[in-house]
Amino acid sequence: MTILDGAFSLEGRVAAVTGAANGIGRATAFVLAEAGAAVMVGDIDADGAAATAHEITSRGGRGSAALIDTRSRPSMDAMVARAVDEYGGLDIMCNIAGIAGSGLLESLTESDYDHVHDVNVKGTLFGCQAAIPALKARGGGTIINVSSTGIDVPVPGNGVYSMTKAAVAMLSMTLAVELGPFGIRVNTLAPGATLTKFSERHLYDEQGNRTQDKFDAFVERMKALSPLGIVGESVDQALMVLFLVSPAGRYATGNIFRINGGQSMPW
Repeated sequence: MTILDGAFSLEGRVAAVTGAANGIGRATAFVLAEAGAAVMVGDIDADGAAATAHEITSRGGRGSAALIDTRSRPSMDAMVARAVDEYGGLDIMCNIAGIAGSGLLESLTESDYDHVHDVNVKGTLFGCQAAIPALKARGGGTIINVSSTGIDVPVPGNGVYSMTKAAVAMLSMTLAVELGPFGIRVNTLAPGATLTKFSERHLYDEQGNRTQDKFDAFVERMKALSPLGIVGESVDQALMVLFLVSPAGRYATGNIFRINGGQSMPW
């Protein structure tokens, strides 16, 4: 037996992942399933969630799709209840669903603010609240929430998004303190530029025209921010999730992990 034996194994564990129809959520669902977890795949995109679950099962894993709206507490409760009913419990909750927001704060409307806040902050909170009783029933577990490198680097036009992601970071740290006595660890990812469907908003100019040159320029800017000269992929974030929810991450809680190629360093 070696130190690494079982360190990254999720055999016998049950996970729920929101935002799993594409991007980081989809990659996370695949990685957790490959590590041995049964995965409840949640998304507001029913077809995308079903496709992710189907691919998991076609690879020999265990996965089911759930149509969810993270802005609804009953919807999140139902997702967790399905995981418990189908797989016997819940050990891992990954609140990955999120949306972008853009525009100067000076002209931010209340409805635009509410839309981004409801998904990014309320949706994360509701996912945590839904999971906590099930995690306590298992004697412990892990929660992963998603913030952003935007909490460290103020960018004009990115304010509402960064505000909500800063709230997620504090939400996670507070829950880590509140839930530690129950054996529940709570950590936060703060991704840097990661090429996903989420990035496709950079394909369009101010008039809504699809412009490949604009997207290519965005990618080059993001590369230039990293000492490595690269941008991330979804699997880069998913592999950090695996570390944090596996036995290897047993001493990590209340932390913000910036998987961003060094983009937020002053260098």
